[in-house]
Amino acid sequence: MCADIFSEDVGSFFRSPVREIFKKVDLNSIYSFAGGYPSADTFPLAEIDRTMSEVIAKYGSKAFQYGATQGVPELREAVAKRCGVPVERVQITSSSQQGIDVCTRVLVDPGDVILTSSPSYLGALQSFRSYRADIKGVKHDAGIEAFEKAYEDVIAKAHAEGKKIKFLYMIPDFQNPSGESLTLEERKMLVALAQKHDFLIVEDSPYRELRYEGEHIPTMYSLDPDRVIHLGSFSKIFAPGFRLGWAIAHPDILDKIYVCKQSLDLCPPIFDQYVAAEFLASGRLDANLEKSIALYKDKRDHLLSLLAQYMPEGIGWTHPEGGLFLFLTMPEGFEAVKFYDKALDAGVAYVAGEFFHPDGSGKNTMRMNFSFMTKERMTEGVRILAGLLRGEM
Repeated sequence: MCADIFSEDVGSFFRSPVREIFKKVDLNSIYSFAGGYPSADTFPLAEIDRTMSEVIAKYGSKAFQYGATQGVPELREAVAKRCGVPVERVQITSSSQQGIDVCTRVLVDPGDVILTSSPSYLGALQSFRSYRADIKGVKHDAGIEAFEKAYEDVIAKAHAEGKKIKFLYMIPDFQNPSGESLTLEERKMLVALAQKHDFLIVEDSPYRELRYEGEHIPTMYSLDPDRVIHLGSFSKIFAPGFRLGWAIAHPDILDKIYVCKQSLDLCPPIFDQYVAAEFLASGRLDANLEKSIALYKDKRDHLLSLLAQYMPEGIGWTHPEGGLFLFLTMPEGFEAVKFYDKALDAGVAYVAGEFFHPDGSGKNTMRMNFSFMTKERMTEGVRILAGLLRGEM
């Protein structure tokens, strides 16, 4: 087929290396640290079955009809109450990934600058590139003064090039891929930069409620509700198959998202929304979340202990206080992409860290997920991976 039938945007698409892994192998047949899959043990099947029956009894055919683009009132009100915001600031989305994409679509023109951390979430980078944004990644590996200067330097360079900075994209809590979180001081600094240089912040928070230790830190949205777009998701705290998330923002911003969504999906899945609303309002979500947090904390602790036991000297890793991931750093010169086939041949999958870096750096890093596998399979997977890495050191 001739290439000129496609739009110019197609040239900016790139394949997710995670999804490419899923195409090639059965995740249950290998030791997969690659995906961001929640544990199936956290899916409350009996409670979901009960809630679905209650939804059908309560709403009847209404639960299977088209609905409002903003989301059904019951779910918007439940999310508003949970997040402590006015309901007019809540838009339900078909997954938080759609929230990222629709924000980019309504805010960014080709060539506009999006600031982000380096590394950053792969799915967001895919979306930004598909709209031909100029992605500027900033490393967060220094103190607060150096941290601020790094952003100021990138901002000054963008302005010198005559470019418009549209927004900063950030996962402040248990970031994907690193598992690290921003301190309150860092959050305040980034909000102050956005105010000073007049750009927005897209705060992506799918993991915020999965905290295993430490104190909750205020959201960036709470620091400036009119400048920050806060994205949330039911995927990690309920079940990803429902494909539901939300955006909280100034009503003027939500109005543009609302119109944009009309051309995308008309409305989020109605039945799924009613189920989520009932599950949340009944207290079942919080009860199940408590169990999920206990399970994931145990798995995180197990992976950290395995890394300490098996990994050769010269390899470091993050210690996430929550979320589903941690990040490994190997010595300089190691290339995780080149090493991948050797690991997969031995039955172990991970995601190379360079895919999360906008500039392709981080070649000596890899992301590891601890939510999906059982502890027994995690043990064998780490043992194999560590043995292979020892042979490369």
